[in-house]
Amino acid sequence: MSIELKDVEHLAGLARIAVSDSEKEVLRKDLEDILEYVSQVKEVAAEMGAPKEGELRNVMREDEGAHEGGVFTEDILNQAPAREGNRLSVKKIL
Repeated sequence: MSIELKDVEHLAGLARIAVSDSEKEVLRKDLEDILEYVSQVKEVAAEMGAPKEGELRNVMREDEGAHEGGVFTEDILNQAPAREGNRLSVKKIL
């Protein structure tokens, strides 16, 4: 994709930054490189079966090997500096 100097000037205006003529050329090249990289990432994502733009899919994995609640409670409480029964005891702050 070809970026023109007027596009760099427009982006600089949107960002409210002053850009010299020499910086504009550097930024133009950098933006072209960034867009090229993004297009490569999109191609790879499409090959890997990534969802299309606007498409929703669940990315969460199923829980496997979940343990029973309270299994580690005693181990955790034994590491605390103070406890009251099955709870941690903390200094009152208010």
